[in-house]
Amino acid sequence: MITGIIIGILAGFIAFKFTSGSGKGCLVNLILGIIGGSVGGWVFSFLGITTTGRIGELVTATVGAVLVLWVWNKLK
Repeated sequence: MITGIIIGILAGFIAFKFTSGSGKGCLVNLILGIIGGSVGGWVFSFLGITTTGRIGELVTATVGAVLVLWVWNKLK
């Protein structure tokens, strides 16, 4: 569980770095990482991509978080 939280925080932080240049705080990064993990998992399974291990979880969550931020910025 702690590892999942850390991966969520890192994924959210990395996604914010890719899209806007700075993180928004641990809580926002964590929430974005959790949502990103769900979105990334869905997208990867749809495309038939499988990931394993902690690095795979981080990549999946980061890709999903970037997609969530991209959609969010388009809707603003």
